[in-house]
Amino acid sequence: MLGIRVHKHEGEKVRRKLIELDVLDKNYKVKREGDFLIFPIKERVEGFEIVETEFEPIEKRPHSYREVVDVPDYLRSLLPSSFDIIGDIAVIELPEELMEYGKQIGEAILKVHKHIKAVFAKGSAVSGEFRIRQLIHLAGEKGTETLHRENGIKLKLDVAKVYFSPRLATERMRIFKKAKEGEIVFDMFAGVGPYSILLAKKVRLVFACDINPWAVKYLEENKRLNKTPNVIPILGDVRKVAGQIKADRVIMNLPKFAHEFLREAMLSVKSGGIIHYYGFSHEDDLFGKHEEKIKTVARELGKKVKFLERRKVRPYAPYQYNIAIDFRAF
Repeated sequence: MLGIRVHKHEGEKVRRKLIELDVLDKNYKVKREGDFLIFPIKERVEGFEIVETEFEPIEKRPHSYREVVDVPDYLRSLLPSSFDIIGDIAVIELPEELMEYGKQIGEAILKVHKHIKAVFAKGSAVSGEFRIRQLIHLAGEKGTETLHRENGIKLKLDVAKVYFSPRLATERMRIFKKAKEGEIVFDMFAGVGPYSILLAKKVRLVFACDINPWAVKYLEENKRLNKTPNVIPILGDVRKVAGQIKADRVIMNLPKFAHEFLREAMLSVKSGGIIHYYGFSHEDDLFGKHEEKIKTVARELGKKVKFLERRKVRPYAPYQYNIAIDFRAF
């Protein structure tokens, strides 16, 4: 192969020149010989010392597990393009046709993502009072507890015992930016505290409620981990807590059933306070039905509402979206 030999003190200047000329062969490593460097090149260049030598190829790291996984070609189109990473655990949703190749898929993910220690497949939809799903171990360690980092906070959790979605990190930061110092916040379905712990870094007080004892256990631990003594964990049914708290801001992160708790939210917000409501919608009517429900409950309580913002948070299923509606209640 052809190379350009230069003194090491000239190395960086020459490297940049070769890149500018588009002749540096980036598939091979630069060779060192004493005080000299030899750059691999794709073609001859005037004005440099040209030598012929052997170069060591650069081992290219795959960008996706799909590049290295061993599954039949006719199934490759079914391989998911993404999966959730929670701390050092990967959770992937596999179609039935790929389940028998779960071990190979898990091992491919571990090979490409060195920081991941365990891979699980979703074994069921999120369901039940505690909003958890069954998980199927595919590869790596079998433990389900992990430490997740997002938005500058640490969240300890067990992916098999609590509900947590890393895909809502941007939405949680959106609410954080809207919150104001001195506010009291009521996080109605707090889980392990991704909203509560983050908001506690800014607001005066956060009441964080959840019916899952495992979620509240981890919420207590995350409160200590992040040094947020202004988070008040509450274990119990939010229906029994509603009305006892008067908050400036209420978070309703329970998109499948939030509409059933609008009364509780409106009873817990101060007049003029803000409610962050989440739901699931078909793309044909993203906000209409939800807004009608909000207005109906407000009328029943003798209240009025003012809609502030409507947005698609993320795709949830084909033609379905997780949506957010921010509104004031008076």
